[in-house]
Amino acid sequence: MSTSTQSRISVLRNDRLVPLIPETRTVSPARVQPWRNILLESHTVGDIEIPEHDHHEFCMHLQLEGETELEWWTGGRHGLERTGPGSFILLPAGTRDRLRWQGTSRRLVLSVGAEAFQRAVGEDRSLPAMEFRDQWSLRDPGLRHLVTEMGREAKEGWPLNSLYADLLGMRLSAYLMGRYAATSIASPPFKGGLPVIQLRRAMEYLTENLHRDVRLDEVAQQLGISAFHFAHLFKGSLGQSPYQYLQDQRIARARQLLSGSALSVEEIALSTGWNSSVNFVRAFRQRVGRSPGAWRKDHGHSSSPLD
Repeated sequence: MSTSTQSRISVLRNDRLVPLIPETRTVSPARVQPWRNILLESHTVGDIEIPEHDHHEFCMHLQLEGETELEWWTGGRHGLERTGPGSFILLPAGTRDRLRWQGTSRRLVLSVGAEAFQRAVGEDRSLPAMEFRDQWSLRDPGLRHLVTEMGREAKEGWPLNSLYADLLGMRLSAYLMGRYAATSIASPPFKGGLPVIQLRRAMEYLTENLHRDVRLDEVAQQLGISAFHFAHLFKGSLGQSPYQYLQDQRIARARQLLSGSALSVEEIALSTGWNSSVNFVRAFRQRVGRSPGAWRKDHGHSSSPLD
């Protein structure tokens, strides 16, 4: 979420916060977005002029569809760009600009707060003052893949949960700092991790197989690497082992079933991969602090629980 209480990507105009683009179709309007200090919106934009405004946070656009003519004014400069799918606009915090589009396009727009950049280098490191240069027609396949992945996850309601969404947000901040800050800033948290496409595949496979005993070798085989390297790289990406991740997903799924179904605790235990309800109750209590039965009484169905 943004550092402010705003739920829309906003800019300053006449000392007031207003939406950057007045009419919008947000990617997932019914859910709170999982990112810290990042907002993402999806827009279909026609012929429109956006009056002069100030960006209080880093703002970026990825054009997904359409061919447009973009005219822009900023800092005494003026430009005219012909843009198509894959074209980016990058606007640092503090930019004052005006722009006009001709032609219809579909685009993802993101706002990245200062704290998102800080998280990408680690809370224990002091982040130097960063300077970015505005870009009005940038092409970057790596950045395009990352932002498109964020848009897809958001549109689908974050099927891999907030952990993956948060990782994508931190990778975006790290990528921008490494590629486009005036002084490149390294980001140690992602050194030695899995590429995003492999990480997604591993998380999908684990999530699809919550109900059974999954072996490390079979997940690694999906990626074409050894089990040893998979375990090391997975932990380098998420900060937790595949086993820890799998257990967390099982508990999350168990909570959904406890609050949203009439299944017994024994049935939920089996459907989420525990070989006995006793082991499930023990694991649930360790992670949640209460037994499944006690938690269910406060959050959903009241079928007879096993405590």
